[in-house]
Amino acid sequence: MHRRLTRQVSIGGVTVGGGAPVRIQSMTNTDTRDVAATVGQILALAEAGCQIVRVAVPDEAAAAAIRGIKKQISVPLVADIHFSHRLALAAIDAGADKIRINPGNIGGEENVREVVAAAKAAGIPVRIGVNSGSVEKELLAAHGGRSAAALAESALRWEEKIRAMGLEDLVISVKSSDVVENLEAHRILSARTDTPLHIGITEAGVGEAALVKSAVGIGALLLEGIGDTVRVSLTGDPVAEIAAAKQILASVGQLPGAVNLISCPTCGRCQANLAGLAEEVRAGIEKLESARIAAGRKDVLTVAVMGCAVNGPGEAAHADVGIACGKGQAVLFKKGAQVGTVREADAAAAVLSEAEKL
Repeated sequence: MHRRLTRQVSIGGVTVGGGAPVRIQSMTNTDTRDVAATVGQILALAEAGCQIVRVAVPDEAAAAAIRGIKKQISVPLVADIHFSHRLALAAIDAGADKIRINPGNIGGEENVREVVAAAKAAGIPVRIGVNSGSVEKELLAAHGGRSAAALAESALRWEEKIRAMGLEDLVISVKSSDVVENLEAHRILSARTDTPLHIGITEAGVGEAALVKSAVGIGALLLEGIGDTVRVSLTGDPVAEIAAAKQILASVGQLPGAVNLISCPTCGRCQANLAGLAEEVRAGIEKLESARIAAGRKDVLTVAVMGCAVNGPGEAAHADVGIACGKGQAVLFKKGAQVGTVREADAAAAVLSEAEKL
């Protein structure tokens, strides 16, 4: 799949754009002023695979807390700023690795200029973040109300202004809770700028519906080669966002080191407890996948758990490791070759063992 080539920026040593892998982000929902709680959540996010973390900066105390948070974490820290450019300046002074601003709501062009000058002096990038609920009124009027065109135009207008102020290290995000509007806005952006894009579906909601909406919206962008860093926005514990982001990226072949699990939906021909086997294998490959990603593996490992003679042997043989189950037993495949037969009770352990060897 062809990915759109963008400029590259560095966020605390993590590269975004320019051919780098799509980076996984999240945002804490702790009170940033509570350093211990915020650090605890960031560490949990990092352990799950988050590569860049953002924190809300609603006041001076939250900005000052960045200094203490930074001392205890290893992932890059982004300060999320609204309404006050002085908070952005304070966050930069405290050591933030990137500043996220919505230029339209921090008091005008002169305030943006101050933030840009401080970011440039500190050698950190700025993310221009525009959401569908915060587009400038004049653009809404010019485009006949909320639209993908208005959303994209807002970001492009500010990109031009900030580049004229002398800052090239930029990231753009335009997020909508409407999947179609979100896709159309990103298509406009990708045709008109080579700035790295932070993608996601904002305010996606809760539970399974939010996961489906995020997968459709983000997956559509990735399949068009759009997106350099991603956040899955779910209501609740942000650690859940990381697993969702990994699954979306793996599904479109954009997660180096991923383990791709194939398992059949089962039918009346199946004579094994395939759901149980697949779940046991899934739990095992989650740990394996984390280890592969941490080790910097670039390949994708495919594991198949199949339940009947129709597609089972073929799918298992095409996987790196696979099992095709019959009654009480399973045939084990590795790299296309049949390597043995195991009892159904031992099938999950056997396929996980072979996967780990690879």
